[in-house]
Amino acid sequence: MSSRKGAFRNSPPSVNFFTSVDEENSDLSEAATVERAEERRLEQLKRMSAQDNATLKSVDSEIFDNGPFQQGFHSSGVNGHVVSSPFEISHYPIEIQENKIALQRQISHRARLESSTCQERDLMCLSPLSGHGIAEELERECLSPQHIEMHTFRDAIDVNYQRMALTGEELSGVPLEDLKTASALIIEALKLREEYMDRIGCHFPATTKHFLSGHFPRNLPKYRKKNTEQNVEPPVEPPRASPDDLDGVGAANTSFHPPEPPVDHWGLNDPLPTFPVVYRLERKHGVTQILGADGELVDTFRPYYISKDKFLKDTERLIFMITDGPLKSFCYRRLKYLENKFQLHVLLNELRELHEQKSVPHRDFYNIRKVDTHIHAASSMNQKHLLRFIKKKMKTEADTVVLEKNGKQTTLREVFEGLGISAYDLSVDMLDVHADRNMFHRFDKFNAKYNPVGESTLREIFIKTDNFVDGKYFAEVLKEVLSDLEDSKYQQTEPRLSIYGRSKDEWDKLAHWAISHDVWSPNARWMVQIPRLYDIYKAKKMIKNFDVILDNVFTPLFEVTNDPASHPDLHRFLQMVSGIDSVDDESKHEYVQFDRSTAQPEFYVDSENPPYSYYLYYMYANITVLNAFRRARGLNTFALRPHCGEAGHVNHLVAGYLTSESISHGLLLRKVPVLQYLFYLSQMGIAMSPLSNNSLFISYNRNPLPEYLMKGLNVSLSTDDPLQFHFTKEALMEEYSIAAQVWKLSSCDMCELARNSVLQSGFEDKVKIHWLGPSYREEGVIGNDVSRTNVPDIRVSYRYEAMVDELTNLFRTKHL
Repeated sequence: MSSRKGAFRNSPPSVNFFTSVDEENSDLSEAATVERAEERRLEQLKRMSAQDNATLKSVDSEIFDNGPFQQGFHSSGVNGHVVSSPFEISHYPIEIQENKIALQRQISHRARLESSTCQERDLMCLSPLSGHGIAEELERECLSPQHIEMHTFRDAIDVNYQRMALTGEELSGVPLEDLKTASALIIEALKLREEYMDRIGCHFPATTKHFLSGHFPRNLPKYRKKNTEQNVEPPVEPPRASPDDLDGVGAANTSFHPPEPPVDHWGLNDPLPTFPVVYRLERKHGVTQILGADGELVDTFRPYYISKDKFLKDTERLIFMITDGPLKSFCYRRLKYLENKFQLHVLLNELRELHEQKSVPHRDFYNIRKVDTHIHAASSMNQKHLLRFIKKKMKTEADTVVLEKNGKQTTLREVFEGLGISAYDLSVDMLDVHADRNMFHRFDKFNAKYNPVGESTLREIFIKTDNFVDGKYFAEVLKEVLSDLEDSKYQQTEPRLSIYGRSKDEWDKLAHWAISHDVWSPNARWMVQIPRLYDIYKAKKMIKNFDVILDNVFTPLFEVTNDPASHPDLHRFLQMVSGIDSVDDESKHEYVQFDRSTAQPEFYVDSENPPYSYYLYYMYANITVLNAFRRARGLNTFALRPHCGEAGHVNHLVAGYLTSESISHGLLLRKVPVLQYLFYLSQMGIAMSPLSNNSLFISYNRNPLPEYLMKGLNVSLSTDDPLQFHFTKEALMEEYSIAAQVWKLSSCDMCELARNSVLQSGFEDKVKIHWLGPSYREEGVIGNDVSRTNVPDIRVSYRYEAMVDELTNLFRTKHL
């Protein structure tokens, strides 16, 4: 013990804040020699200071000039002679010899650290942020004018890699007053999102929630180990799964594959649930009211209603924040810091991450779970697939009646004869459904590409669910797509099916189509998209006001939740629906602004389309109450995951930040550093489609996805429309392969994107525990199972530690 104390006290402090410079193998005589040499060195420094005081004015340079990473560190303490500059080649033989010895000591010291016991690691891995975990002996022995306090948080003590941290008091790079002001605004914005996510019942990061509640940073977990069964502290947020969902305790006892689905996957043989209370439903101000027998709003659901004034007030507050100059500068600097910090992390730890991936048996990028979190069902097949399908039907079902116009029925043969096309003539070029260079910034041309051969008739026949043949052909081609996914085994998808809001029976027709044609796969969960087409319906006099659309979209959902027997097929179909999307061209100019003077939906009769935020607010207001209603009934709930930030005004992202669990595209975030930083701190999901964006809005090399990934935003890769943008059978793999080639993504990067896609997806917890591990809801390295995700613990630990450091930097100002 005396040897340890002597070495620790007399060795110059190390810049490496995770380990102590402890020469355990040195004997007492060596320690005494070093001590005498150090005393002579200090005397020499005093004499030099008396001669020329200017040479010692810079404390920082003195610290780093004598650090363990400099060439003359060990030799300078032996005889005090002037050695070569740290950045020059050594000139003296004794210096070269001493440098070799120093290098050998560093290598042996690092090897000892890797194999040290857990008790020793506990001492070395103390977090300065814990406040109470610094040993008194360490404090006493580190009292030195050259001691550097490093500010960082360590996720797990048994995950070792090259970490980086900051020194000094002002860790943000801005004056303290600016930091206080910026932190207060950021914290206010995070509280708003937490409030909105709690109301709708969507995910909000537990770590950020603990910081907002004041539980962190004072009670940040310490001494955590990767093995969750040995954790000193209980999990922050355990998996939301029943014991029946887990085969045992821990990852080792949970199978890698979910159990086989039942044969009756739609539950047709199961009785419909009945509920003791059936409420009265009524529309008011664009939202469905759940009323009791007395005609009053049920108290249970009252907290889930949000007023228009509340939403507008919060929106205006966020708009003020994103336009605040000092806050924009602060967020921009923090984002650039995160980006450069990640580049340093890769520079130092890339080989370690690769080694960890190689150490995992069997698992690689090809056999980890990947979810296509943004894809439209009508364009989920590639152009060659659709061509083969149409040719096959022209040969095998030419005499099938597929259309009825003006009381006249038309067969498939007659349709193509009218177009002057035979099965032999038809080609991919003639089909003309693929994107070309003329589509850039032309969303109208993009929509026209959904019409094979430029004919809306063929779209009506082959890729619609509600037509003369009851969507038979669309169901068949979709089942072929889903069959290909099942063959690939590790690729999942969330296709969007459309509900337009023109009539109330659309939901029943869609559910009947899915169940009657058995369009189902264990690799798919459905999402429903609501196109923002009020102005078109109004011009055609199909609706009277905006509330008609809301009524047609949401009333059937409330009715089937209230009494499943009222819509039996819809009740079964909704069990396979994970979320609701809002789609259309965001670049269209908004002639109407959403403010307090904007009419309520039942009085909105303007010919112009309502603004994006108007749509999103009323969708959020209805889904919030619907989710509360379904949770009370024990039914699954829905997430709001709209297209947002692809083009148009940045205010779309403000509405999306408040109301949505995740968004698709998010290109405009690159122009709004405040929102981008908030997306990072709240880990809000962004499903990005670079190939789609390349054809429509932004060239591939300018896509911000690699920047988002480096900064730590929760991004995933998706295909959007394989019919228009992809060539191969596996569109999602095509998306990954092109991204890897263009942006030079590593295997670790792609596996991280794949893991993010599973986390963002709407698959059930009981499925995700098999794909990601039973502790996947734990944040940080504890929730990562590298044997399932192939994401190294080093990468996950780095992400979590960086986020905790950012949050700590923000929230420490509350106590200053």
